[in-house]
Amino acid sequence: MSRTFLISRTDAIGDVVLTLPVAGQLKQLFPGCRVVLIGRTYTAPVAAACPWVDDFLNMDELLKLPEPEQVTALRHYGAEAIIHIFPNKTLARLAQKARIPVRIGTRNRWQHWLTCNRLVALSRRHSPLHESQLNLKLLQPLGFSKTPPLSEVAQLVRLQAAEPLSAKFQQSLQQRQPGQLNVILHPRSRGSAREWGLDNFARLAQLLHQAGHRVFVTGTAAEGEELADWLRQNAAFLTADLTGQLSLPQFISFIAAADGLVAGSTGPLHLAAALGCHALGLYPPIRPMHPGRWAPLGPHAEFMVFDKPNCEDCRQHPATCTCIRAIEAAAVAARVAAWQPLPTE
Repeated sequence: MSRTFLISRTDAIGDVVLTLPVAGQLKQLFPGCRVVLIGRTYTAPVAAACPWVDDFLNMDELLKLPEPEQVTALRHYGAEAIIHIFPNKTLARLAQKARIPVRIGTRNRWQHWLTCNRLVALSRRHSPLHESQLNLKLLQPLGFSKTPPLSEVAQLVRLQAAEPLSAKFQQSLQQRQPGQLNVILHPRSRGSAREWGLDNFARLAQLLHQAGHRVFVTGTAAEGEELADWLRQNAAFLTADLTGQLSLPQFISFIAAADGLVAGSTGPLHLAAALGCHALGLYPPIRPMHPGRWAPLGPHAEFMVFDKPNCEDCRQHPATCTCIRAIEAAAVAARVAAWQPLPTE
């Protein structure tokens, strides 16, 4: 029977993407092992798209069961270790009750002192390391103690679209002419990152359109409603408004079939990077939101950040962060124009 490892990352999409190197490294450390990702319902499609993940345990569904059945469900995997990348008190307690032999957590979470038997000294807040490198630190009790360079870690950030893109959207992307780029703009962050500003995204859309490229805007249905006026005002520069039209599996497939995406430090940015597309992230210099911690990782991933030591002046007013807004749309458009079109399947 293959060795089984559980990885707990029960938060957002971007965080899950930057946890994929842990799964990939486990596959290298223990060839033939089985890796199970524990996450929330909305991150299940990310797990399905990752070649390193063999199974997905839905935390939302698990918590609907009576506690004895929750423990049984965890015990069913026969895992030799669980790695708490994101601390979750309930899951840590369940893993202890399920008697998973090796339970790994960080020393700075008091609940881990009660529920884990392998503690790793790890402080994310003041570390100079990238989030993906910090996640790999949790593998120390399993014999992986080095801190690989980001170039190595990036090779383990890999996603593949798990379902074919619907014909409607596939045809839309295939209508490009030679030299044209299919560029996705994802203006909103749902509060997970500093935003570049709708005025900047409008100017970028205009510049890309004038350069002959095709511009697609994505977001949730709720974001589409918030952007309704903006979308109408900029309709002349947009190839399509796709807000609210794509399920997450289809969104992943659409990103994979496009040339690239421009966004703040959001889940879609990290998805694009992991899918091997051009991914341009727009960041503030403030810690811990700076690209040193959260830059996208992938073969065509890059970022832009305003050249300022930090933006402490913006810490008290995150909604009007002047540093990220100071990144010029013309500079972003120039960076996008340097992209090479990617093959459309």
